[in-house]
Amino acid sequence: MAVFPLLLCLLPLAPASSPSQPAIAPCPRRCRCQTQSLPLSVLCPGAGLLFVPPSLDRRAAELRLADNFIAAVRRRDLANMTGLLHLSLSRNTIRHVAAGAFADLRALRALHLDGNRLTSLGEGQLRGLVNLRHLILSNNQLAALAAGALDDCAETLEDLDLSYNNLEQLPWEALGRLGNVNTLGLDHNLLASVPAGAFSRLHKLARLDMTSNRLTTIPPDPLFSRLPLLARPRGSPASALVLAFGGNPLHCNCELVWLRRLAREDDLEACASPPALGGRYFWAVGEEEFVCEPPVVTHRSPPLAVPAGRPAALRCRAVGDPEPRVRWVSPQGRLLGNSSRARAFPNGTLELLVTEPGDGGIFTCIAANAAGEATAAVELTVGPPPPPQLANSTSCDPPRDGDPDALTPPSAASASASAKAADTGLPTDRGVQVTEHGATAALIQWPDQRPIPGIRMYQIQYNSSADDILVYRMIPADSRSFLLTDLVSGRTYDLCVLAVYEDGATGLTATRPVGCARFSTEPALRPCGAPHAPFLGGTMIIALGGVIVASVLVFIFVLLMRYKVHGGQPPGKAKASAPVSSVCSQTNGATPALPVPEPAAPRAHTVVQLDCEPWGPSHEPTGP
Repeated sequence: MAVFPLLLCLLPLAPASSPSQPAIAPCPRRCRCQTQSLPLSVLCPGAGLLFVPPSLDRRAAELRLADNFIAAVRRRDLANMTGLLHLSLSRNTIRHVAAGAFADLRALRALHLDGNRLTSLGEGQLRGLVNLRHLILSNNQLAALAAGALDDCAETLEDLDLSYNNLEQLPWEALGRLGNVNTLGLDHNLLASVPAGAFSRLHKLARLDMTSNRLTTIPPDPLFSRLPLLARPRGSPASALVLAFGGNPLHCNCELVWLRRLAREDDLEACASPPALGGRYFWAVGEEEFVCEPPVVTHRSPPLAVPAGRPAALRCRAVGDPEPRVRWVSPQGRLLGNSSRARAFPNGTLELLVTEPGDGGIFTCIAANAAGEATAAVELTVGPPPPPQLANSTSCDPPRDGDPDALTPPSAASASASAKAADTGLPTDRGVQVTEHGATAALIQWPDQRPIPGIRMYQIQYNSSADDILVYRMIPADSRSFLLTDLVSGRTYDLCVLAVYEDGATGLTATRPVGCARFSTEPALRPCGAPHAPFLGGTMIIALGGVIVASVLVFIFVLLMRYKVHGGQPPGKAKASAPVSSVCSQTNGATPALPVPEPAAPRAHTVVQLDCEPWGPSHEPTGP
């Protein structure tokens, strides 16, 4: 009994568990957990995991899940892990990261997602990482990086690795806001160009790697002029910028003279073009060999005349080194670009979608590069719009039906089709009318839209009942009708007219529907002309067969006639049997005389048959 008082004395000495301290979660299978001291760590590298373990200790400061088979990071996988500082998901098979998957990791400093299968990174996938310093995204399949993907960590990010991906473009404006970035890895991608001044605000940048891309030139940047550039970080001063750009097809012309003038250590950059410098070591080419050629205009459009309302294309081609950039200046001296009425293409073509009477004049083509510029003039004349014309007829029927472009007033069937448009929801009560139509053309008319201020043009949209592809036509603002051509015969069309105007309140281009209509084109009629090829071929075969049969019948008839003339014997045999002798018996007791055959007369072609008795012993003559 003395044992119980002893136990009662020892019980107060046992440590009592604090109700405020949370219980430690069990360590996931195949993982090693450090829970004896802070910070807590969960280490699961190479554990064969297919997903993030759900039984993670949410107080962990380090989580290593590299070299597994995790295919996705879900929103709940890392929820409430507010104290996590280091997360490694390297070398998994991650294809998808849910939006907000890292939203609770506000203390995270390093995120490793390299060696996965990510193809894009959206704006919400890195949301919440406000203290992130190291972001490693190398060795993925990234082809797109959203402009706002790095917004939450733009002020804290120090190390960004995007190497070994499929990036052809980057959000350069977003990268320019990474004011604290120290290392930027862009190597082994598909970048073909870098905009000028892309790195000008990266004042703390110490290493920039653009190795093995498709860069033909590197534009000068204020950052490069402020800091000395070195090829390798070994022995470089703290303020030096390490720039690596080897493995690019550099075009060594005057645009790279600035880079050639910088003092650098030995590196392996080489020139890919022009042909005279191809393959030569970049730093061995003298500055005087980095030359450019001024542009020369090699082709321009001849004087062009178009009626108002029709499109016009002005072309200008130029050569030079580097390739010149072509711009256009209107007759009024304004620089032309892409707008609602014009489109400028990189190859030097300027397309006016809808010409107006005031567009005529001398357009100037300016081709410019780093070595200079060249100009050329192209004259454009805009005439009055052509009136609708009816083409001549070429069919067996009256001219109205024969010419597919010939227009006729709407028939009763078309009127009923227009009435049916009201049942299908088309606003046909605003004045848009199809006044005339044919097999492949229709004349559209609409009233004046003076209540709409600032009309710039009209737009016609239409499609047939056989497809859903809309066709657009741009019409000048002073037009009230338009002749649609190249329609398909025997089809029903839905058509709407819209007014394009400038909104006075916002200053933007807006549209307002004028009205809609439905009409049907006339069915196509067979024109007069030669018979179809299959018909001609059958006729020739029949005629040729008749001739052959007739020839065979005539030949057989001739043979029969000859056979009948020669007494049923072939002509050759009849000639051979012509000299035939006959023996006749005498009844007067005399010795029968054998007649001597006389030579056949020349005309003896027939056989004469005599009634003679056969000669033999029984026919010997008897006495009287």
